[in-house]
Amino acid sequence: MTGRTACEGERRIAPRAQGDTPALLDLWVAAWRQTYDDIDFDARREWFAARLEELEAAGACTLCLSDRGALAGFVVIHPLTGWLDQLCVHPDHFGAGVAPALIAAARQASPSGVRLDVNEDNSRAVRFYEREGFVKIGVGPFSRSGRKTIVLEWEPGAKRSA
Repeated sequence: MTGRTACEGERRIAPRAQGDTPALLDLWVAAWRQTYDDIDFDARREWFAARLEELEAAGACTLCLSDRGALAGFVVIHPLTGWLDQLCVHPDHFGAGVAPALIAAARQASPSGVRLDVNEDNSRAVRFYEREGFVKIGVGPFSRSGRKTIVLEWEPGAKRSA
């Protein structure tokens, strides 16, 4: 899946290539560190690398957004189930339209709907998903960090919140 977004500059969304893994792991650490500075995400790097391989082996795809050749963000979505496991944007690209472009790619990969869980106390992410038309449908499991999560869902044709 490749394409250009309507956002500023040259952007490309493509499936993860094996060579993308180190940059993807660096981005994952940087994004989560920015969100939760009290957690040592460097110590979780190997866990996430294994998790990514496990998700992809089960049918998920990792779509990477590069901006002028540099990795700016990625999304991990399972096209058949619609489960979005990760959406990460490098802090240097916060507010630059990367996350909406990744959500659009996830919707294209899973056009029948997208479901995810998000840490309830991650208000920036919760507001973003709500702006993108996701609605709360339940309570999720506690996160790896022991935080409460909520389950959000987007369905095609569902009324978007303003």
